Parts: sequence; C-alpha cells; structure tokens
Amino acid sequence: MELRQLRYFAAVVEAGSLTAAAVQLRMSQPPLSVAIAKLEADVGVPLLVRTPRGVEPTSAGRYLLDASSRILSEVDEVTAALGRFGAGVAGSLTFAAVPALMWRRLPQLLKAHLADAPEVEIRLVDPPPWTAIDMLQQRTVDLAAVMVAHPRRFVSRYRGTLDVVDWGSIPLVAALPPTEVDAPDPLPLKAFDGRTLLLPRRTSAVPSLPEAVEDALRRHGVVPSAIRTVETIQTSLPLIEAGAARAILPDPDHASLARFDVVVRRIEPDPGTLRALVLARAGAAADPVVGRLLERISGWARPLPE
Repeated sequence: MELRQLRYFAAVVEAGSLTAAAVQLRMSQPPLSVAIAKLEADVGVPLLVRTPRGVEPTSAGRYLLDASSRILSEVDEVTAALGRFGAGVAGSLTFAAVPALMWRRLPQLLKAHLADAPEVEIRLVDPPPWTAIDMLQQRTVDLAAVMVAHPRRFVSRYRGTLDVVDWGSIPLVAALPPTEVDAPDPLPLKAFDGRTLLLPRRTSAVPSLPEAVEDALRRHGVVPSAIRTVETIQTSLPLIEAGAARAILPDPDHASLARFDVVVRRIEPDPGTLRALVLARAGAAADPVVGRLLERISGWARPLPE
C-alpha cells in the first residue's frame, strides 16, 4: 500500500466519483481507475461500490478512509516538521561560551533568535576557552564563543580547521571593590600602580585577557605591587567584591558586570579591547540550525582589527 494510493482513494470517496476525483487530482480517469483497482487487489477486499450516483465506500472502505485520514495527517505533520528542520527553525544545538559572554551578550542573542525559531532547543555549557575549543573539535558542542586578544593570529592558527565568525569587540574596564564608589570615571590606568591586581591564568592555546592586560601595563609603565593569578575571570569577582584586590576585566556591551557587587569604571588611557569570536567546525554551517544562528551572529560582524 502506497501513500499515493491512499490519497487517490480518499479523493475518490470525497468527490463521490472517479471522474470528479480525477479532475481534482489533475489526472485522467483511466490511471486513477487502475490505481484504485490495484489498491483493492492489494488489500484483498472491495473498497468501493459503483452506483448510478457514482461510488460509495464499502464497510472496509469506510475503515480505510478513517485510517487513511490519520495516516495522511501524520505524514503531513512529519513533512512540515522536516521542513522546519530544513529551514533551521527546529532542531537542537549545543553552544559553549565563556562565562563573561553568558552574562549578557549570549542571552540577548538567544532572545532574538528564539523569537524567530522557538522550536530550536539550545543547550549551554560554560567551559574555559581552551576546553571549549577541545569540545568543538571532539564534536561534543556545535558552537563555541571565546574572547581573544589577537584575533588575526587566532584565525590564522585555526584556518582550515574552524570557521570563525566575528562577534564584535569587548571593552576592558576597571573592576573595583564596592567600597571604592568614589573612584573617578574614567579611572587612570596609573591607579593600578602599586596595587594588588587579579589576573586569570594564561594559556598559550587562547591568548586573551592576561596578555591584553599585561601589554597595557607594560606600554604605560604601570607596575602593580602584586599580581595574583586566579583560575578564571568569574573566580576573580568574589575576591574583588570582598575587597581583596582590583582587576581589569572584560565587560561585554558595558553591561555584563552590573550584576556583581563591584564598582565598574572606564580606564584612561584605554587599555584596548578583546574580540569575541564564535567558532564552528569547518563546514558546520551546512547544518540549517547551526547555519541560521551563525547568520544571525554575523550581523554583529566588523572587520577584524590589524
């Protein structure tokens, strides 16, 4: 039994005659008659009774009509669902992002994206950047968002292995203990001279905040009294809130650090920016769900700085 036969049979019963059904199906009557006769032969029971008024379903035909309605409805639903998958508005993906991007930029992206594609299930993980890249290469995540200090070097290193989409610049700001509410804005970079500074540990895999901060301090001759190494950006924040030290941190969209009990100030002279990059395995954009989200992220794109 073929779906085509079921559609023909339902059309004949609905139209009340082979002639009228053939017109609705935009085919000639002889092939339709052959198809109905073959269906009856396949199931081994008469399905239609020919009358002067046309055709009527037998009891077996009525049963098949009810079953056909259910089957064809389910097939139509499956076809429509597959179409949504093909358009990238249904499906699932896993997105790894460093925590600083989780605090505001990623929620804003997902809010806009899910308004257009509410049937897409997005799973989030927040590993360190080097782990996010490993997960991407091991195919345990579909996309990874990281922040880097030297975007062109990064792109050159992973060319041919990863597709990279620019997600815009990330400003660096002073993060001060809550007792320093009277600190000027902008805060002179020299204010870090002779003070304890927190800095996430370096990793050669993804030069990022530590390299950017050290470059700025060196350029402007600022020498902290001590540099305390912390594991990640997020583990530095409780120490700043406790008044143990200061830090220079990324603040995506000048809004991500507002949720913490720290005083945020711009820095003069500007220490520079990091670059947010979204990474995918080479060719992953061919997947409609991944490709649709990457296309939205590309709307943020700017030429990478030299």
